[in-house]
Amino acid sequence: MSETLYKICPGDAWRQAVGKGAFAGAPVDLRDGYIHFSTAAQVAETAARHFAGQDDLLLVAVDAAALGDALKWEPSRGGVLFPHLYGSLAMSAVLSAQDLPLGPDGAHLFPQGVLS
Repeated sequence: MSETLYKICPGDAWRQAVGKGAFAGAPVDLRDGYIHFSTAAQVAETAARHFAGQDDLLLVAVDAAALGDALKWEPSRGGVLFPHLYGSLAMSAVLSAQDLPLGPDGAHLFPQGVLS
């Protein structure tokens, strides 16, 4: 079974990507030259660090195996390896895109079964 990776994405950017058939990246991805992903173990911290208090976000689940050689695992926070995609994300690699709402405490509410 392939690993599932996650991309937290602004709703507008994702809706535009679906219309185009591929996701080139959010502004931070375009700036850095790759699309940032997180594993299930990393995604809650990513949300808290980089998307705190933001609404209209989607949690996009992606099949890591479908990304091929364009997916690289590179050190980030404290040397921990994070998945980065050097290229556009094809919609064929997307498993799902679900709302990532804010809870009453201001933290994001993840869909059941995502966090490991």
